Amino acid sequence: MLVTEEQALSGIDVTRPSVARVYDYWLGGKDNFSSDRAMGQRMAEVNPALPQLVRHNREFICAAAARAAADGITQFLDLGSGLPAHPAVHEAVRQVIPDARVCYVDVDPVAVRHGQALLAQSEGLGAVQADLTEPEAVLANPRVRAVIDMSRPVAVIMAAVLHFLPADEAAAVCARYMSQAAPGSWLIVSTGHYEDQELAGRLQQTATHARFWNHDAADLASILGGLEPVGPGVCEVHRWMAGIGGEPAEKPVYALAAVGVKSR
Repeated sequence: MLVTEEQALSGIDVTRPSVARVYDYWLGGKDNFSSDRAMGQRMAEVNPALPQLVRHNREFICAAAARAAADGITQFLDLGSGLPAHPAVHEAVRQVIPDARVCYVDVDPVAVRHGQALLAQSEGLGAVQADLTEPEAVLANPRVRAVIDMSRPVAVIMAAVLHFLPADEAAAVCARYMSQAAPGSWLIVSTGHYEDQELAGRLQQTATHARFWNHDAADLASILGGLEPVGPGVCEVHRWMAGIGGEPAEKPVYALAAVGVKSR
């Protein structure tokens, strides 16, 4: 984006990097500012694998959502969705169910503005500004309720966001969403994981825009709680998609996936 366009966004501090916009930069998007690009470049200098990890996570989101659609899920709540990306969740699931309903939720006003502009003329789609750490407020939001009916099975997606919460808080937040979800609902989560603790520490020093926690497979298993695991269980995202499970050897950082279903 041009500087003049950045300055034209009233009420948004474009000098402070945003998680959603840094991700957009790594995905090759256009909806990011110079502060986001600078932060993304610094983080990628510390860990060059980050942009690829984000792309792998995007592949997982779409694959898991499409699998939920194939299982009969017709509505999707994408929490911490970030800026519109291609392929988006609604693009993936509507290849399976053409009238699937999708609500994107993010705390970043820029992400929500772009989502609303993209989806303005689309039936059954919505973009809402809200804080995913407040499940009751999110699910009571009239704009969310206009798209999502929690009395019917829903896929709740929290991809690449739970590493911004401590493990116990992440598990509690997910449990609060699933407690209000109908039987048969899915929970789809992913998080970055660092085998190299020293690298994780250096990256945190660089990523001054956000605090992150280095969740492992045990953490994600606790986040699933009493849900029935789908597929090969907690594993690296590509291994989940391939159905083989496990974690890669000699890889300092990768994305972990976990998917579960609430008992019918």
